[in-house]
Amino acid sequence: MRKLIIIPLLLFVLHSYAQDPNFSQFFASPLTLNPALTGKFNGVVRVAGNYRNQWPTINNAFRTGTASVDFGILPNRIPEIDQFGVGVMGMYDVNGDGVMKNSYISGSVAYHKGLDENGYHQIGAGFSGTYAQRKLDINKLDFADELTSLGFTGNTAEVFAGSGVVNINYADVNAGFVYNGATNDYNNFYIGVSMYHINRPKVSFQGANFLLNPRFTVHGGGYFPIADATTLFVSANHQRQAGATETMLGAAVGFTLNSDFDNPTDVYAGAWFRWNDAIIPYAGLEFGSYRFGVSYDVNVSRLTAASRRRGGIELSLIWIQKHSDPNRKKLNCPRF
Repeated sequence: MRKLIIIPLLLFVLHSYAQDPNFSQFFASPLTLNPALTGKFNGVVRVAGNYRNQWPTINNAFRTGTASVDFGILPNRIPEIDQFGVGVMGMYDVNGDGVMKNSYISGSVAYHKGLDENGYHQIGAGFSGTYAQRKLDINKLDFADELTSLGFTGNTAEVFAGSGVVNINYADVNAGFVYNGATNDYNNFYIGVSMYHINRPKVSFQGANFLLNPRFTVHGGGYFPIADATTLFVSANHQRQAGATETMLGAAVGFTLNSDFDNPTDVYAGAWFRWNDAIIPYAGLEFGSYRFGVSYDVNVSRLTAASRRRGGIELSLIWIQKHSDPNRKKLNCPRF
């Protein structure tokens, strides 16, 4: 039988099986939040990237990155107030200083149906499929028989087949719905639901079989003008996977620095709160086709003794190629 793995590393491994990677800037990672957000933007092509380094003081606990591209198709074959989107996303997640490495590639499709002649209200449905690979490097784990009065010896009596790297591959299915509405060209509100791992794929680990639990998410928000050149953005996200839950809510104020309505330069400042875990200050900049965001988790939970309140930095970057036709109807789409 395998001896006891040192507790912190074991917790990292178990966490990676129990929960999906996620971002504090969930609003800037649309394809990990809800497949129904595929193609849900004003423009021709959207490219998004996210990077997160969580709890760096605890042996580089979690490092996560994504890159995605989505775009509309069949624009001349569907109503002007509808949107048909497809997308591709890649994601990596490294746990416990490289002990567990996860790689994902997914494709998604969504259709958004306009409910009124102005396109102020839409309802959309989306689906995605994901192929995942997980690698557990047992050579980087410490076992009980390595511990002596002088520290870890680096030698264990455990014998592992092959190179000591366990590879796990699986595929799963995800789906979601989203509604967004507006009363004019200056505001928008939305609510969405999604479920990942609908098929509960089997994940085998050293002879033990685990069923990956579905992740259910409810998210929503909106933006509203509160003064000249000033807009309030609010958003919230609640998700549950197995016995783990996470609730986030917050807001940011956006200030427009120029008078160009079609190409504004905006700066954002705000904060989100992850219930019983962290306060997350956020700052952002949007100009031309780019939107950049940076946030930092300030840990306030009982983990502060280990994290030293250093929850983790997160960066996001979104680029949208805008339509070349200035007369094309601009649809209201969720932001934040």
